[in-house]
Amino acid sequence: MNSLQVQCPKCHGALLEGGLNLQDPAPCPSCQRPLQVEVFPALFRPVGQGQGGEAVMVEGESSCFFHPQKKAVLPCAGCGRFLCALCDCELNGQHFCPTCLETGRTKGKIKSLENQRTLYDSIAFALAIYPVVIFPLIYFTIFTAPAALFIAIRYWNAPRSIVHPTKLRSVLAILFAGAELLGWVLVFFFIFNRHSHG
Repeated sequence: MNSLQVQCPKCHGALLEGGLNLQDPAPCPSCQRPLQVEVFPALFRPVGQGQGGEAVMVEGESSCFFHPQKKAVLPCAGCGRFLCALCDCELNGQHFCPTCLETGRTKGKIKSLENQRTLYDSIAFALAIYPVVIFPLIYFTIFTAPAALFIAIRYWNAPRSIVHPTKLRSVLAILFAGAELLGWVLVFFFIFNRHSHG
């Protein structure tokens, strides 16, 4: 690895190369905090080897848009600018320049870069809990409990929040919604029994 090291923002421990540029968060080796870190591949290239961006050797040869003195190796898939090996950022088989990669992250123009997530576990948990906590809405549990169960089970494997990486909210939503539905079954059972014996 290069002499430069990527550090954890919490404990400042060194992050290993295998835990960087991953699609999902990976725990810090020192403090176990889940992190998702993207770094340019050039950070890990040994200094002085041919991958560091070659100088333009022949007049008229294509050069890098960002480093005019470096030889271009390929165009950016986003803007078409020529890039040297230092500026090449590969993502799912496509090559982007740093500007397009940042624009794709902030504006959501690159579909494989996640800019936001729908937290289905939080939605299911809210549907199961809020009608019970806000007493006048308890009658809505006949609708919200099945919805909470459906969302929790349907999106069980959906990506979760980095802050809440466990499935605890989904499990609690299933338990609360199941208890609410059982309560409604008992209510209807007693009502039906009373009318049949009355």
